[in-house]
Amino acid sequence: MENLDLKQMSALVDIIAEEKGLPKDTVLNVIEQAIAAAWRKDNGDRDMNVRASLNTKTGDAEVFVAREVIEDGLAYNPSTEIPLSEAGKGAKLGDIVEEAHKVTSFGRVAAQTAKQVVVQRLREAENDAVLAEFEDKINTVVTGTVSRVEPRLIRIDLGRAGGIMPRSEQIDGEFYTVGSRLKVFVKKIERSDKGAQLILSRGCPEFVEYLFRQEVPELENGSVEIKGIAREAGRRTKIAVTSTVPGVDPVGTFVGGRGIRVSAVMNEIGEKEKIDIITWSDNPSEYIREALSPAEINKVEIDGKKAKVLVSEDQQSIAIGKQGQNVRLASKLTGYDIDIELVKSTAKKKKQNVEDSLLSALEDSEQAE
Repeated sequence: MENLDLKQMSALVDIIAEEKGLPKDTVLNVIEQAIAAAWRKDNGDRDMNVRASLNTKTGDAEVFVAREVIEDGLAYNPSTEIPLSEAGKGAKLGDIVEEAHKVTSFGRVAAQTAKQVVVQRLREAENDAVLAEFEDKINTVVTGTVSRVEPRLIRIDLGRAGGIMPRSEQIDGEFYTVGSRLKVFVKKIERSDKGAQLILSRGCPEFVEYLFRQEVPELENGSVEIKGIAREAGRRTKIAVTSTVPGVDPVGTFVGGRGIRVSAVMNEIGEKEKIDIITWSDNPSEYIREALSPAEINKVEIDGKKAKVLVSEDQQSIAIGKQGQNVRLASKLTGYDIDIELVKSTAKKKKQNVEDSLLSALEDSEQAE
């Protein structure tokens, strides 16, 4: 590849475009980037701003080195700057001027550089093209196969494309093995300098919502709605639902006959994760009461986005939940900062008053005798 055949590279544009399923312009741009990189390797330095142009009909190529025009007499970097006196007729300070160079051949190292650039950029372009096909699959669930298990993420093969499931998007306590098939929620396409990749999830609330949409046809016709979901994946999910049709029980609709619908969702996310389905209310006090179920609430006092919830002593631990989970999820679901407090008990006072009355009566009786 020492004498890089530009005519051959020109002829390969159409072939590569067809094989990779990429637009011809994309492939040509990749090859031109490779020519620019190879020329820079042989004739310049990495600071240079170089672009290349390849004529696919003749196989002729040129590179253009861009430099900014600066004042005469100043110290300058010849790779990126050029004095005004050398910039040519019509150039002004701050202009970007290009110097053209005919490309004829490359050295062995530069040719190898060109090859590496072509391979890498074509792979990136192919990956971007495949991911573009997944744009319409964002916010849906697809099935994939675990291809690799790493400490901080799981790599999942989706056929033409692959995605990653970071630890934060996994279900707590779920064990993943290479070769196992999984349903995953396509969360987004994340683009960076290193390329684009699909971010997948099984731990997000949207995954549970999607699963319910597959089990509850009434969601499609609008007779029931999901108003909110709060989730700690692998542990507990609270989902608030409502009905738009009089007489339809929203909670019963989601649970299904003999619990068949909610069971189908739990089978997918794991039996360890409990699902609380509650009735949504536009009355904040009622909504908070429902969100804190199964605890029985005595009173809810609302101040802005804060809510003081009064409970009896035997209901306090239920309202708070294990490690604060119940109240934490209720806060996420309702959007209120919930503070659980014990109601001041009057029962003991009443009992004490009765006992005092009885003692007083007995003392009076003894004195009368």
